Amino acid sequence: MSTETTDANTETSSLLSWQTWDRIKHTEWFVLVATIVFVSVFPWVFTSAPFVPSELLGYNSLVRRILIWGIFALGFNLLLGQTGMLSFGHAMFFGGAAYAAALFANHVVADPFLAVVAGVLFAVVLAAVTAFPLLRLHTVYFSIVTLAIAQMLFYLAREPLGELTGGINGLGVEREELFGVVDLNEQLTGIAGTLWMDHMYLFIAAFFIAVVAFITRVRKSPYGLILKAIRENGTRASFVGLNVWRYKYAAFVLSGFVAGIAGGLMPMETMFTGVNRLHWTTSGDIVMMTVLGGLGTIVGPILGVSVFVYFEGVVNGLDQIGGYWLLTLALAFTAVVWKYPDGLWGMVTDASDQVRSQRGDR
Repeated sequence: MSTETTDANTETSSLLSWQTWDRIKHTEWFVLVATIVFVSVFPWVFTSAPFVPSELLGYNSLVRRILIWGIFALGFNLLLGQTGMLSFGHAMFFGGAAYAAALFANHVVADPFLAVVAGVLFAVVLAAVTAFPLLRLHTVYFSIVTLAIAQMLFYLAREPLGELTGGINGLGVEREELFGVVDLNEQLTGIAGTLWMDHMYLFIAAFFIAVVAFITRVRKSPYGLILKAIRENGTRASFVGLNVWRYKYAAFVLSGFVAGIAGGLMPMETMFTGVNRLHWTTSGDIVMMTVLGGLGTIVGPILGVSVFVYFEGVVNGLDQIGGYWLLTLALAFTAVVWKYPDGLWGMVTDASDQVRSQRGDR
């Protein structure tokens, strides 16, 4: 067999392998399996891996908060990345659900799961009601009014409702055993303890996996394709007979639903909630996390959250550059978005495409 024939066969085999990989990695089952693997090894990699410097180890609570903020970012990305609607007030769902979960736990039942459900229900109702005036607005007007509503809730929680919410001092949260059986503070033993630390992590990870599966199903369904069409050109979508308002309404409520899961989980993890979770800076943080990671993807928002929370929780504590963590992050954010508009995940995919191109696979 000639050298040319051998090279051609090698290139064909390589091309077929890449095409097979492209088909596999976009399937729902692959995303689900990859998510399970991620949540299984992430705590160990982040807190205990031998290749991580010792001064950066032991941030166990930070691992749990990354998953919670990741859920929040996925919910926000469902609105902005899929539908193209930019909300500057998504903290209303996150903070509102946090207070609803906390108050439910303190005054009704302190079961963590039921408290999260209460927070989610509050966020869904809030989204369903506020969507009516908000979806009459477009572009920057939509963004500004979402910010105004969130700030209104922030000041309500801070002053008029201060006796109920704790005002600027915040609110301590009671938490009993999960379903009266599982103590979420209990440390796991053996390999499970090395990988996952405690039952609280498993509790949050279960919600994280469910949210990723749900978002993936939405993205790959005909409904998700319609949302993309509306994002690209809403006018043209309405011309072909689609009820654009109805689809935007559903997307807004679904986004509030997922953000409410994150909001409900946060006080269960910290056993505290405060008005800062309703503040406009929380909305700004989630916008920055999502855009930094990459809009319209599953991995992008999670990657953006990991970088942001790492800078805030770890780099912030370093001696030399800790005081400049926000400046450092802002410079990194500007550089990434300027060079790669699709964010960190876009940078990864661009590098992958270059490797393929150099190997002659594309």
